[in-house]
Amino acid sequence: MDSRAPEPAAGPLRDAAENLFQELQEHFQALTATLNLRMEEMGNRIDDLQKNVNDLMVQAGIESPIKEQMVRSLL
Repeated sequence: MDSRAPEPAAGPLRDAAENLFQELQEHFQALTATLNLRMEEMGNRIDDLQKNVNDLMVQAGIESPIKEQMVRSLL
C-alpha cells in the first residue's frame, strides 16, 4: 500500500493548474462562440451575394440564374 503523504506543494500547484485549465476553457468557449457568429454572418453574406448575382443575371437577360444552373448540373 502506498502510505506516502502528498507533497506540500502539490495543493497550490494543482490549484494553479485547475485555474489555468478553467481560464483556457473559458477562452476557448468565447472563441468558439465568436467563430460560430462570424461563420453565420459569412453564410448570410454569401446568400445575399448569390441573390444579388442572380438578380443581376436576370436583369442582364441571362435565361437562368446561377441557382437553376447549379441544379441542372446536378441532374
